[in-house]
Parts: sequence; C-alpha cells; structure tokens
Amino acid sequence: MIRQKFASSLCLTILAVFLIFPLSGCGNEDRIIIGTQTYSEPKILAQMHKLMIEDRTGLKVDVLPDLASSGVVTQALINNDIQMAVLYTGMIFDRYFPVEPDKDRERVFRQAKEGFDKYYGLHWFDPYGFENTYAFTVREDVAEQNRLDTISDVAPIAANMSLGVDTTWLERESDGYPAFRKHYGITFGRTIPMEVALVYKAVANKNVDIVLAYSTDPRIKEYHLKSLQDDKQFFPPYDAAPVIRNDVLARHPELNEIMSLLAGKIDVQTMIELNYEVDINKRNERKVAEEYLKKVGLLD
Repeated sequence: MIRQKFASSLCLTILAVFLIFPLSGCGNEDRIIIGTQTYSEPKILAQMHKLMIEDRTGLKVDVLPDLASSGVVTQALINNDIQMAVLYTGMIFDRYFPVEPDKDRERVFRQAKEGFDKYYGLHWFDPYGFENTYAFTVREDVAEQNRLDTISDVAPIAANMSLGVDTTWLERESDGYPAFRKHYGITFGRTIPMEVALVYKAVANKNVDIVLAYSTDPRIKEYHLKSLQDDKQFFPPYDAAPVIRNDVLARHPELNEIMSLLAGKIDVQTMIELNYEVDINKRNERKVAEEYLKKVGLLD
C-alpha cells in the first residue's frame, strides 16, 4: 500500500483538483484529468495525450501539474482524483504490491502492468521507449579521449577519477555506492557529495570527472555530456509509460488506440531534446508537445 508519508501531499492534491476542476473527475464522464509530477517531462507527455485525445474524441482533458511526487500521483489515480498519468516501471519496488526482484526492462514492465491492474485497477500501456533512471555521466571530451561507452569502460581509470554524487546514494547499502562497487568492481579515487542539481555543472566545469545524473535531464545536452550505458544492469529500469484507470477505459474504449500511439516512439535522446526546449529554452510545454506530434505525424 502507499505509504503514509504521502498523506498530507495527497490532501493538497485532492483540494487542488476540486478548486481547479470542480466539474471534473468521477462526476463528469466526458472529462479526464491527467496529473503530473513537478518536472517538465511528464508535463510535456501529458500535453501530448491531451492534444491527441481532444483531436480524436469529444472528451475534454485537463492537465493538473506539480503533484508532489510519483507516489502522490499514483494515489490520486487510485482515488480517482485524476484519471491518467505518466508513471515509471521501477516504482514497483516501492512496495505497492508483492514483486520479484528483477532488473530486466521487459519483466519489470510486465510486473508493473499486472500488479497495478490486479491491486489498483490501473492499466499500463506499453512504454514510450525511454528510461528516466540514474546514469553515470562524463564530459564528451573525456568519453572520446578514454573511449568510454559503458560503465565497465571506466574501470581502468576509475582510481584516478573523482565522482560527484548525491549524498544519499553514497550511503545506501543495498542500491547505492557500496552495492555498486561490489557489482561492477569499480572504486573511484574520490567521491564528492553534492546536491543532484549541481552535478551537471560540476562535471562540465571540471570540478569532478564523472557524476551520477538522471538519464533524460536536459543539462546533459546543455553541458555537452555523455551518459554511459549500464552494461551490467545495476540500476533498476525506470521506463516511462502512460497509465489510466480501467473504469475510464471501459467507458471510453476508443482511448486504447489513442493511448498506444506513442508506444516506442520516444527514445532517451528525443526526451532530452523535448525537456531541453522547456527547461533550457523556456518554451511552453503544450507548444513543444504540439510541435513534436506534428513532426511525427500524430497531429495535423
């Protein structure tokens, strides 16, 4: 079950729903609310779904942004305060229901699809095609000089490298730095704790040699960085996928086809580019979403 720490945020979520969309939710079957987290990625994707649904049906779609976390978004879905959202497969390891430990992308997605359907009545569509997960990241020039494509490629030079990383990851035994060292057999010469928001500029400015970043962050493009492939699958997969309530699908079966249109269409580089347009170029999420849909032929 969802942990109690989400309760206060959820109350604010519910209040926001009724203040912003008083005619929405379960009281109006021709209106759908898509809830999003606080960052640009799910906001852009929500706008894509809004545009495609309203273009192809008579449904009205509202986007409720800036819910505190994916946990809050999920609970709002369960409570029918929102009807649709973008979630990430690795969430299954946050104790929503019994799962088997796994790091295979397909099997983790299957557990997410089956578990959220069985326990919460939520339908997961096939993923968009990208993960938003941890990624060891270096400057492009460092990657080129040392022929770095995978994390394993770092092993011969790791002792001479400084790692900039979020403090909590350094300390977590089961899925942090101690476990990483055992899994890859790699120990960096120095570790420098810092806020995750600072790692991109730190590595770009040569304050550190390598950082643990997020794989779809637009600052990877802004600072000319390169993320290394997790070739030994240390990090759990976090494939993004659209999720909708089963009762909404039952009332509007036409959404099955519409919600599947983006499956496999957005790779990690494309998502970085879209996030870059919003976060770095300060463009409107809806406009960025609309341009992309027109570019790939999903909107006239």
